[in-house]
Amino acid sequence: MHFDSEARLDGGVLRRGFTHDEVPGVLWTPASATSSAPVPLILLGHPGGLRRMHPRLEARARHCAGLGYAAATVELPGSGERPSIAVVERARTDLRQAIAAGERPSDDVVDRLILPLVEQAVPEWRSVLDAVLELPEVGGPVAISGGVIAVGVRLAAVEPRIVAAGLFAGSYVPRSIIEQARLVTVPVHVLLQWDDRGNDRQMALDLFDAFASREKTLQANTGGHTGVPQFAADDASRFFARHLG
Repeated sequence: MHFDSEARLDGGVLRRGFTHDEVPGVLWTPASATSSAPVPLILLGHPGGLRRMHPRLEARARHCAGLGYAAATVELPGSGERPSIAVVERARTDLRQAIAAGERPSDDVVDRLILPLVEQAVPEWRSVLDAVLELPEVGGPVAISGGVIAVGVRLAAVEPRIVAAGLFAGSYVPRSIIEQARLVTVPVHVLLQWDDRGNDRQMALDLFDAFASREKTLQANTGGHTGVPQFAADDASRFFARHLG
């Protein structure tokens, strides 16, 4: 992991840009994070475009720091300045055409759009997690928050260092990922915006039903994709506090 930028924000939060195996990312650590008192870590997912998403990601990271947690994020494959993925771009065009025609995107389109991202992003996330946890001031436990929900499901299923998953039902989910959710046993907290036109509500409900977690919560609120109420975000914070300490 190579750190290529550093800034001290209000409240003593340290923001460091990094590159790891050619994948760009950002790590935020609270002032309380030291080698003698390492802090838990939240992996911040997002829909892609690290530069475009930076203000929202930094707001989330600073909230994490206020709770005493470090936060890390990486650029998604095919997004930002990373090389595009041809099959994903073709699937995205097919998806937009289906939505414009008032049709439900086919399972084939969803698979071509999402599965290549999952297959590439999850190993990248795990490698970044290895590197971040080598830092003396970050000690775990680890949780994931938001982003492409299929990536979060796969991470929660295969990465044993993750102890909790806060997921946002705002992207399409391949049927194979719903089946993989049956392997997820860590606590899960899912936010669902009931009127999100870009989300398949029934698929989100099927995914939630598939989780094998003994503790799983689905919080559904009226409103569109960006209309998550503040109290829902507060409930998600309490979820992480229960499982990260």
